[in-house]
Formats: sequence, C-alpha cells, structure tokens
Amino acid sequence: MKILAVDSSGLVASVAVVQDDVMLGEYTINYKKTHSQTLLPMLKDLADMIELDLNTVDAIAAAGGPGSFTGLRIGSATVKGLAFALHLPVVSVPTVDALAYNLWGHKDVVCPLMDARRNQTYTGLYRFAEGKMNVIKHQCAVDIGTILSEINDIGEPAVFLGDGVPVFRDAIAEHIKVPYTFAPAHVNKQRAGAVAALGAVYYAQGKIQESFEHRPEYLRLSQAERERMEKMHGGD
Repeated sequence: MKILAVDSSGLVASVAVVQDDVMLGEYTINYKKTHSQTLLPMLKDLADMIELDLNTVDAIAAAGGPGSFTGLRIGSATVKGLAFALHLPVVSVPTVDALAYNLWGHKDVVCPLMDARRNQTYTGLYRFAEGKMNVIKHQCAVDIGTILSEINDIGEPAVFLGDGVPVFRDAIAEHIKVPYTFAPAHVNKQRAGAVAALGAVYYAQGKIQESFEHRPEYLRLSQAERERMEKMHGGD
C-alpha cells in the first residue's frame, strides 16, 4: 500500500509518501512562502528524489481540516486535482487527529492545540493504548479554558503540541492542574508523514472518497462569513 499525503492546514507545508510501514520520503517547510507557491514544487522534488511513479500510488491522503481556511482550500484543490487525474481515491484525515498521531505511543493524554484566533483553539484529546490511538474528545473548536478544564477533570498528565502552544502557553501555566509537557520541535507541528500513516489506517478501513466528494472540514465560519452575518444581524 502506497499513500501520498499533503498537509497545508496551518503554517507548515508538508508532503510525504508512505509505503506499508516505510516512510519513503517527507518534505516539510515552515518558512514564509505561501502554500500555493510550495506544495506542487515540493511534491515534484520529493517524487524526483524517491523516483516515485504516481501510477503506483493507491490513494492520496489530505489533512481535511480544521485549520487555515486558505491553506485547507489550497491543499484540497491540489489533492482533488491529483486524485482526479490519477483516478485515485482520497482519504480525508482530520487535522487534529493527524497532529496527535505525531506522538504515537506517548504515555500521557495528548492534546493538540491549533490557534483558531479569538482565544479559541482547534483541539481534541487522545490516548495511545493497546497499539492504537483512542479518541477521548473528537476534534472541535473551543475556548482554551474549556479544553484545559476537561484535561483537569481527566486528572492525568498531558502533553501539548501544535502552533497554539506558544499562543496559549501562559493560559496553560495558569489553569492546568496536572503535570504537563510540550512536544519537541521535530514532532510539534503538522507533518504529512503522520497524515500518510494515519491515512493508511483509514484506507484499510475503507474510509475513502471520490475526488469530487472531498471537502475541507472547517468546524467554524471564516472571518468574512462571520462579518457578513454580523452585518446582516445588525441590519435587522
């Protein structure tokens, strides 16, 4: 089984290819350029380096949201175009799930934090046990205080990762009541390798889509949509 994966859900742009239990290659960039400038050149470079024949790929996995609205749309368009051209199924992998999958096997409760602005976070809670990832709380968009309170209620040590960590570090220090740590640099952001690995699990379970069916899961309205609704409400 060979899975090509793309993650453009946040500041990081990442592409990867996993074949069975082997990471054939991963290209991850977290530096300035927009995803529209990086994804396809990164994919080409990776394919060239590992001599990838796209016709040997079984499915394309995408970080399916939540995350940056623009980033998700660029990633979705890229994946849908490739999948359509190659007649491949799409595996939509929840972004927060894939982020947690970076910490496979961790002993503590895993809490990804993505900055969703306005003191909110895209988050979820996960536990690794018996050789699999168990979802304690499905990915959601909530106030940072809400997820910290739920961790306190669980009462077990927690590990945090994601681009929300520097944003919410002070809130964590102030409100968390259990022992906690932060994931190190090489596994604390989105990685297409995790999307590919988890995508392979979903693919084996039959969780696939046709290219035209794939839509990002935003979990909340964009700023433009919120502003439009506020204007409409104000005009009533």
